[in-house]
Amino acid sequence: MTTRWPWISMLISLVATLSPLGRDIVVSAFLAGEALSRNIWAPIALTIFAVMTAAILLEWLVRTYIISRRARGVAS
Repeated sequence: MTTRWPWISMLISLVATLSPLGRDIVVSAFLAGEALSRNIWAPIALTIFAVMTAAILLEWLVRTYIISRRARGVAS
């Protein structure tokens, strides 16, 4: 691990969003013609996006912490 870039979480988020279920949720939440469908799915989709963002941020923080410990020479 030599980079702080959270590529694992971002890759999982991308695959989940581009899967058929993920695309269906996005379409139902933001692009549906019915207001009822948008009102039901929008909070669910935004919660999923928030969880994915939190996972990406957590991975970035852990990677930053590990890289800074290695740079200081602290043994794991």
